[in-house]
Amino acid sequence: MPGCNYKYCPIFAALLFIFLFSAKKVTAQSELQDVKVLQEYTDKKGNTVRKIQYTKDGKRVNETVYLTAFINIPRLPINTDTLIKDSLLVVVNKGKYAVQLYYRKKLIRAYKAVFGPKPMEDKCVEGDRCTPEGWYKICGKNSNNKYHKFLLLNYPDSAAQRKFTLLKDHHKIGAAARIGGGIGIHGIWKGGDDLIESRIGWTDGCVALKNEDIDDLFKLVFVGTRVYIHK
Repeated sequence: MPGCNYKYCPIFAALLFIFLFSAKKVTAQSELQDVKVLQEYTDKKGNTVRKIQYTKDGKRVNETVYLTAFINIPRLPINTDTLIKDSLLVVVNKGKYAVQLYYRKKLIRAYKAVFGPKPMEDKCVEGDRCTPEGWYKICGKNSNNKYHKFLLLNYPDSAAQRKFTLLKDHHKIGAAARIGGGIGIHGIWKGGDDLIESRIGWTDGCVALKNEDIDDLFKLVFVGTRVYIHK
């Protein structure tokens, strides 16, 4: 299907105006400026493909996002005192822009999520703004982070270190490259939920949720909860 440039599409233009108005109010916190929807169309699989452009930290970023259908589930009350810690599993599905929480192999929560500007790429080096893939654990919980709440992951772990060393040995990354760290699941500034809904990859490699969703996840998981990140 042919792309629809927002300049010539009244509906997209109206939505863009609302989004830009909201973005201006949070520019100082979000470090995102001049957000533009360049093109939007539906692909053969029925996904909405949106090409956007914005400025972050003084650099112009071009990004393509895929607005796949999000399957929500009823958010039933859970007594955290009765949860068996080892039966919890957080699954980060980058392809579906989702974070899912399983308990005893049953899906009990699903949250919309965003990543960096290249969500389908695995993390290689510090500064590539990619989210690492593989098995990790929550190693810290911070309830007073600049992005509301923060669940720190144990990246880089030994598997990530081995992969990083192998990339260096094969000269796929520079000898002076560093592996990076500080990767986690966190919230967003007040008024920033539109970025989650629009799938805009504004993070530097972390997983970002709406604040109401990180609040919910934060109270259900523990230090030591397993996290699996995949495409």
